[in-house]
Amino acid sequence: MADTSSRNSSRRIAEALGRVVRRRVRAPLYADLTANLDAAVNPATYPVVSAIDRLGPSSAAALADEVGLDRSVVSRRAATLVAAGLLASGPDPADARAVLLDLTDRGREAVVTMRERLDRAVDAATDEWTDEEVETFARLFTRFVDGLGR
Repeated sequence: MADTSSRNSSRRIAEALGRVVRRRVRAPLYADLTANLDAAVNPATYPVVSAIDRLGPSSAAALADEVGLDRSVVSRRAATLVAAGLLASGPDPADARAVLLDLTDRGREAVVTMRERLDRAVDAATDEWTDEEVETFARLFTRFVDGLGR
C-alpha cells in the first residue's frame, strides 16, 4: 500500500493534470497557437490539424478517436479545413470507399508555426528552471504520459 507521502504526491499530480486538460487552460493556449493564421485554423480546428500532423493521412474516424471528439464533429471541422486549402481529402489506397485527410503544404506551414509557438510557450513556462530541471521534467512527464496510455 502506498504511504501518505506517495498518495499526496499522486493527488498533486492528478490535480495539476486536471488543470492542464481543462478548457480554461486549453482554450487560451490554442488561441495563442492559432492567432493570425488562416481563419480556418482556430482553437476548434487545432486538435484536428495537430492530430493529422502526428498521425499522417487519416480517416475522420481515426482522427475522432485520437482527439476524443465525435466523428461528425471532426468531419465538419475537417470540411472547413479542406475548403480553406489546409487539408486535402482523397481515397484511401487500401480501401477506395474510405476517405483519408492529409495536410496540404499550407496546412504544414500552419503546423510549423503552431509548433514553434508551442515550443515558445513551453520555454516561457520553464524559463526560470535550470536545464537539468527541464530535462528531468521532459523525461519524467513523457514517462508519465506513456504510463497513462497503458
